[in-house]
Amino acid sequence: MKKTTVAQNGLIWFGAGVSLAEILTGTYFASLGMARGIAAILIGHVIGGTMMYLAGLIGGRTGLSAMETVKLSFGSRGGMLFAALNVLQLVGWTAIMIYDGALAVGGIFPVGAWVWCLVIGGLIILWIAVGITNLGWLNKVAMALLLLLTMVLCKVIFFSGAVPGAVEEEAMSFGAAVELAVAMPLSWLPLISDYTREAEKPAQATLCSVVVYGLVSCWMYVIGMGAALFTGESDIAQIMVKAGLGVAALVILILSTVTTTFLDAWSAGISAESLWKKLDGRKVAIAVTAIGILGAMLFPMDDITDFLYLIGSVFAPMIAIQIADHFLLKRDRSGVEADVRNLVIWLVGFAAYRALMRMDILVGYTLVDMVLTVALCLAADRLFRKKA
Repeated sequence: MKKTTVAQNGLIWFGAGVSLAEILTGTYFASLGMARGIAAILIGHVIGGTMMYLAGLIGGRTGLSAMETVKLSFGSRGGMLFAALNVLQLVGWTAIMIYDGALAVGGIFPVGAWVWCLVIGGLIILWIAVGITNLGWLNKVAMALLLLLTMVLCKVIFFSGAVPGAVEEEAMSFGAAVELAVAMPLSWLPLISDYTREAEKPAQATLCSVVVYGLVSCWMYVIGMGAALFTGESDIAQIMVKAGLGVAALVILILSTVTTTFLDAWSAGISAESLWKKLDGRKVAIAVTAIGILGAMLFPMDDITDFLYLIGSVFAPMIAIQIADHFLLKRDRSGVEADVRNLVIWLVGFAAYRALMRMDILVGYTLVDMVLTVALCLAADRLFRKKA
């Protein structure tokens, strides 16, 4: 297997961070005002990024894909539950990203959303065909264009001479905003090991991946929030049109959608291999993209907040158990079919997450749920050791 360099991992996660979905999510923070909004974004990304780093480090240390590392805590068959759930959520993400991209581009060049779904989906399939370790100059050119064009977008929003509009009555609490900032890095937890496992220097590549993604993701959130505050417009495509960006807007929207969604589809293929070894991950990734195109053409997907929270409730307690097992308890349960103890703890963590969603917690409920889940792992281990 061809190893990836630290720089290659950084480029991969730069592309993941430059995302239309993250910009759109950032618009929800406008009601907090610039200062409180930035504070919520930073706190949320520190929490989510820390979990993302630990998850990626497990894959980097073991050389296993994300869903193969899950088997270390939940057993060979127990891990398959999460692999199946991960494939489903990645199919959902692929459809959502294609839908958002087509909708935005269609606002600039209205030739029919279905046309743009096919164009974006076709480019994602091209990225998959080239492969994660062979993108080379193509990835570098794409990232350079994204960096340049995103800087132009920043200039349009923040340096146009406009003043921030009046902050409306707070639409969500500070804790809810922190949670929404945690949600994006959290959504990458079941994927990051698919890329850090192939790194020449796992620890450095994981750190680089998380830092690059975290900084870029914060940047995207702030662009979205700034767009809503300075222009009074939450439709990024329309902001670009009014600024006269034209073709540049088209490149930003299509490239950012392709480079992010590619990771979702590619990881869906890798997760599918954990379910059945005979599956070809590349072919599954192409099939997932095709399903995503069809879903984006048929179903409306304008509000993804509930989807983000569902992902958090499933995968936050899962990774908390992995962190406890790998870093604290040094347990390896890949030799058993299912670790019932960890599956029960995960179920408790899942239920706790859903219950905590009803509470207004300053640092969000993901962190609280993960600390609770780790504590349950440690308590259960101590109890079982005493009985033994």
